[in-house]
Amino acid sequence: MLAVAILAAGKGTRMKSKLPKVLHPLGSKSLVERAIESCNTVKPDRTLVIIGYEGDKIENAINHLPEVEFVEQKEQLGTGHAIMQLVPYLEDFTGDLIVLNGDVPLLRPETIEELVKTHQKHNNSATLLTAHLPKPKGYGRVFCDANNLVTQIVEDRDCNDAQKQNHRINAGVYCFHWQSLKEALPKLTTNNDQQEYYLTEVVDFLNPVMALDVPDHSEISGINDRCQLAVAYDILQARVKEAWMKAGVTMIDPDSITIDETVQLGMDVTIEPQTHLRGNTVIGAGCKIGPGCLIDNSIIEDNSTVLYSVISDSKVSTNTKIGPYAHLRGGVELGENCRVGNFVEIKKSSIGNKTNIAHLSYIGDATLGNQVNIGAGTITANYDGVNKHPTIIGDRTKTGSNSVFVAPVTIGKDVTVGAGSVITHDVPNDSLAIARGKQRVIEGWKKS
Repeated sequence: MLAVAILAAGKGTRMKSKLPKVLHPLGSKSLVERAIESCNTVKPDRTLVIIGYEGDKIENAINHLPEVEFVEQKEQLGTGHAIMQLVPYLEDFTGDLIVLNGDVPLLRPETIEELVKTHQKHNNSATLLTAHLPKPKGYGRVFCDANNLVTQIVEDRDCNDAQKQNHRINAGVYCFHWQSLKEALPKLTTNNDQQEYYLTEVVDFLNPVMALDVPDHSEISGINDRCQLAVAYDILQARVKEAWMKAGVTMIDPDSITIDETVQLGMDVTIEPQTHLRGNTVIGAGCKIGPGCLIDNSIIEDNSTVLYSVISDSKVSTNTKIGPYAHLRGGVELGENCRVGNFVEIKKSSIGNKTNIAHLSYIGDATLGNQVNIGAGTITANYDGVNKHPTIIGDRTKTGSNSVFVAPVTIGKDVTVGAGSVITHDVPNDSLAIARGKQRVIEGWKKS
């Protein structure tokens, strides 16, 4: 059996925030969510999150994860003290326990898997991740023999000058034989600079304890302030973009592009500079996105183009062109071979195939058929000050420039609407609708 314990009780004062440190977002997920997900590959039987400061906020934020149990650490007296809180919860547990910090979000699942395999292969009492840092200041140093068996761990603040020359650091990620660890916990002391119970001291009471070096030390980077959070985001983005480029996606100026790891991209997609893809977005094969786009929780199907536009919670079908400066939001469903042009906003509407909304229009709470042509400046006036109302426009209808449809209203198929019309009543199929004041010309008039 295997359990995971996530340390998430600290204040994180250097974040200068009312939000607990482990709840700060890194891309689309919080730090603590990423720590939990790094252990998914090893399929733990139990996942326990140790909370303290603002623990209710942490619990509320991640209680949607069904596998998580919460353990309260009322006083924050060190990492060893945090693990002591697990004893009542794991009283009869006989397997191994992974321990990691909730502010270490870049661990690869493969690394955790290798940690567990190494631990079980050698029948270790404890196995810990280590890394060789060029600048190890601030990290506890790990001292090993020729077989990578740990002889001593010394916290940075407790190191003497000679010990500080050792660049192998403790990543704060462990795999323990739980029953051995439980027997060692009462032996921990507070004989250190911080007068806390350090979990690292258990190596003095466990045997064997082995170190496992991580080749890429960026994986074990912890987050203590906003600067480190930004660096971690850069590392995460580099991983995501490298993987997609190797999978057949072209990125023009990758440094200016951001892509959540929840995004899916098809082959031969081109992403132009200053484009940002968020949430559960799916971009189909052959699409060209950007420059200057934000697409969030949306589907863009094959061979579509989006230029300088914002799309959220919407679906765009194949061979459609959007932008520049269009905004689709709130559940738009756009058909195939459509054109949505300059300064067009569409909200919560269904648009049929081969329909054009070329420029300067607002379409809200509307259903448009196939091959509709929306003239420049067309507005669906969907809000009466209290409620939203629908507009329905049938196939092949054409609206003149500066038309206004005062909802609720239904326009039939093959209708032509004269420019400048304000339509307040339903229009039947095969009609010409004109609703505007008669033009008057007064010759010889001038302002007195």
